[in-house]
Amino acid sequence: MAAREPPAKANLLNFDRQALQEWFAQLGEPSFRAVQLIKWIHQRRIFDFDRMTDLGKPLRARLAEVAEIRLPSAAFDRTSADGVRKWLLTLDGGNAIETVFIPEPGRGTLCVSSQLGCPLACTFCSTGQQGFNRNLSAAEIVGQLLFVTQSLETDGITGRVTNVVFMGMGEPLANFTGVLRASNLMVDEHAYNLSRRRVTLSTAGIVPALYRLAEVSRISLAVSLHAPDDALRDELVPINRKYPIAELLAACRNYSERTPHHRITWEYVMLDAVNDTDGHAQALVRLLKGIPSKINLIPFNAFPGARYRSSPPQRIARFAGLLQRAGYITTVRKTRGDDIGGACGQLVGQVRNRMRRLRTDPPHGPMVRA
Repeated sequence: MAAREPPAKANLLNFDRQALQEWFAQLGEPSFRAVQLIKWIHQRRIFDFDRMTDLGKPLRARLAEVAEIRLPSAAFDRTSADGVRKWLLTLDGGNAIETVFIPEPGRGTLCVSSQLGCPLACTFCSTGQQGFNRNLSAAEIVGQLLFVTQSLETDGITGRVTNVVFMGMGEPLANFTGVLRASNLMVDEHAYNLSRRRVTLSTAGIVPALYRLAEVSRISLAVSLHAPDDALRDELVPINRKYPIAELLAACRNYSERTPHHRITWEYVMLDAVNDTDGHAQALVRLLKGIPSKINLIPFNAFPGARYRSSPPQRIARFAGLLQRAGYITTVRKTRGDDIGGACGQLVGQVRNRMRRLRTDPPHGPMVRA
């Protein structure tokens, strides 16, 4: 008779404070153990239970039997000419995601993924053309932050992660539980203690999940709008056919009202002769009237097989000027990291091909050993 496989150990990175309190209750332990453990893992970055000295020896032994702390591992990392750093992180099952760190004076922004691939198939997005595999676990999401934080410290690099944006692979609201638990840890005072203003979820607009998020979270919201009318947005962002702009705006107003003093950021990729005319800008002004807003114009980043081109710089500048004169805070995103495929919309182009090459070819850039 074949021996039974031992039960899988719980990866403690999957638990936010509430989930960890519930897990400890099942072990017959008091709820304050959750805070102790979260501090050891996420603040002190100690993963050896024997070193968690404010836990009793019997509990440490029990944790070693039933739990583990498992981070993603790095296949390689690249650093672009402008300082953007990108890691290819391998997950269970041979899958891979890319995580991008963008350093700036006084801040460091980490762009994290929430899914392997993306199910929404936005026509201008490289990731959306790769198809969809699965949701990431909370451990795989917050593990990106933990891995990068540890890597920056180990490498002695000046700067740290001050902002996190869910703008990597995937639609965050299609992975609601995993994203919520990971973002809860990001803002937890006993974990990463990031301001809720500095953790931003970017969504294409899954309306029921937006209402649900408003009930349980106060992190910042960015919405991938990209068009001022349903006909064009249906083409660019196919989820609009299910949740049209009027429904999306109602959900966004609700979120804004529940999260005072937070502007909603509207992301608008600039596509040459598609959505970049004066008429589109004027329609956008009318559309967003009454909603506390910031508009982020994003020059399109080309990828193999893309059907679009970026709007010329002068057209982007004129579009931005029309919005600014109407009273909207408007920024033009500076394209960074495009020489390493790290710019917006370029994440994980051809991941499977890269992973196949890694088996035989040396990686581009220095190898990071997990």
